[in-house]
Amino acid sequence: MAEEEGPTVELRQRKKLKSSENKESVKEEKISDTPIPERAPKHVLFQRFAKIFIGCLAAVTSGMMYALYLSAYHERKFWFSNRQELEREITFQGDSAIYYSFYKDMLKAPSFERGVYELTHNNKTVSLKTINAVQQMSLYPELIASVLYQATGSNEIIEPVYFYIGIVFGLQGIYVTALFVTSWLMSGTWLAGMLTVAWFIINRVDTTRIEYSIPLRENWALPYFACQIAALTGYLKSNLNTYGERFCYLLMSASTYTFMMMWEYSHYLLFLQAISLFLLDSFSLEQSDKVHEVYKIYIFSLFLGYLLQFENSALLVSPLLSLVVALILAKCLQLNVKKGTCIAKIMKVINFYLVCTLTVTLNIIMKMFVPHKENGHMLKFLEVKFGLNMTNLKYLWTPYVCMLAAFGVCSPELWVTLFKWLRLRTVHPVLLALILSMAVPTIIGLSLWKEFFPRLMTELMELQEFYDPDTVELMTWIKRQAPVAAVFAGSPQLMGVIKLCTGWMVTSLPLYNDDDLLKRNENIYQIYSKRSAEDIYKILTSYKANYLIVEDAICNEVGTMRGCRVKDLLDIANGHVVCEEGDKLTYSKYGRFCHEVKINYSPYVNYFTRVYWNRSYFVYKINTVISFQS
Repeated sequence: MAEEEGPTVELRQRKKLKSSENKESVKEEKISDTPIPERAPKHVLFQRFAKIFIGCLAAVTSGMMYALYLSAYHERKFWFSNRQELEREITFQGDSAIYYSFYKDMLKAPSFERGVYELTHNNKTVSLKTINAVQQMSLYPELIASVLYQATGSNEIIEPVYFYIGIVFGLQGIYVTALFVTSWLMSGTWLAGMLTVAWFIINRVDTTRIEYSIPLRENWALPYFACQIAALTGYLKSNLNTYGERFCYLLMSASTYTFMMMWEYSHYLLFLQAISLFLLDSFSLEQSDKVHEVYKIYIFSLFLGYLLQFENSALLVSPLLSLVVALILAKCLQLNVKKGTCIAKIMKVINFYLVCTLTVTLNIIMKMFVPHKENGHMLKFLEVKFGLNMTNLKYLWTPYVCMLAAFGVCSPELWVTLFKWLRLRTVHPVLLALILSMAVPTIIGLSLWKEFFPRLMTELMELQEFYDPDTVELMTWIKRQAPVAAVFAGSPQLMGVIKLCTGWMVTSLPLYNDDDLLKRNENIYQIYSKRSAEDIYKILTSYKANYLIVEDAICNEVGTMRGCRVKDLLDIANGHVVCEEGDKLTYSKYGRFCHEVKINYSPYVNYFTRVYWNRSYFVYKINTVISFQS
């Protein structure tokens, strides 16, 4: 037995010795082979490079093609290059005309500094009123465009209007590229980006208003918002390397601030974005540290925007600032509790309640101590502006619906989740998901190409013509016959065109963020109501108006929906309404002013003298009288 035990012990010792030798050899192999795992095979690197290269090329090409498409469509629609300057300017309607008129003023200024001063102390646009046009109308795009136009020497090779609309169309190309990249980042395949672009263009009526209102603020601002969302999507990805994370952070910071400077309503959109990030953080769906870095970007952008927007108090009382400050304070008050425990769940509920309470409280305190103008009408305006009360006509949300739909079709992860939920066992779920995530978008893309590409080509082939000779004649008459110091009164939309095409002073503008201008608009619109000649005369002379312009399109408007016409709204406001059966009827003893003034009988001729008319417009000189006649 002793002899048998010897070899056994000896064998065990040899095994131990062998294992120790293996450990040492493994350590040596790990040390010697450390750099090798970092180097992927050449074919893998080539595949990654090819994927990124093709995706980037497709993204840039999509943006460039969309910008060229918009330019070609605009040329075909208005026959723009064959028009005189006055006819081109008339294509800018309403508030679009006002924005472009200030761009023209900047180009006429002897220096950039002088131009900025005249805009910030503007007393040549609205009668009896000095406005800071840069602050009130967010004219930073026009300031930048005028600087670029002169600094690049473009004044020698291109007309100002082409340079201006070219920048806007270029930004729309960036908009499309940013949507492409965001969808690509979410799904992991550039096919999703192609599908997003296709759906964006097909639903162009619901995704943009650039076709008929080029200078609008959202056409300048929303491309930067799309870039901010793309950078935010990349920044929140968990597998991002350090350099990519820094790039996304810088891009997100720059685009957030630029977006806030370009559009006065930008902080409302960022407020909704901040709420979304808060919910993702609350449910532990995103890294908390990264989310709070985004909050810091909001704070920095608001602070810098407040300083550079002439101490804009609207940013201090914005819900975005109150929410972000509340979130940061709640973060400081959080206790380190182990995740998944009952106490942690209770703390999340408390944190949610704390953030909501702090946000409301801080907003109330800020409004108490920060001087600001209450804009109660803004909520209703934003509801219409963002399309929140409609079922379709949503240009702010539709692009991202297209993007999410493309992500849902092209994401392998979502297909795998669906197959696991269906408990599919006949085919491997991952393999089937990879196949479908490529096959389905390809099939959809080909069907969209077959159905909608001919329509887009037809749009580009049709030569349309913008024909408005009556407005051209009116502007020509004003420039030739009206005194330089004359003040014109009429609908705000027409006043914007007069300001752009003639430079004459007006009584009102199509602006909605100034209480005084809103009141002016309401009062001037009384020319289409059932008021006496004396009432209208008093209103017009109170604003130092010299000429009144009556538009037949408003006076004789025939709307399909009763009560929605301008004159219907005025009758409702004045109590001069003939309503449905059972309602009380209130009649005015005066006829509708815009009709009665055309007949040229007393007392209207005592106050107003017709000096020009055509098929669409009637211009009256406001007489200088001392006594009123009934």
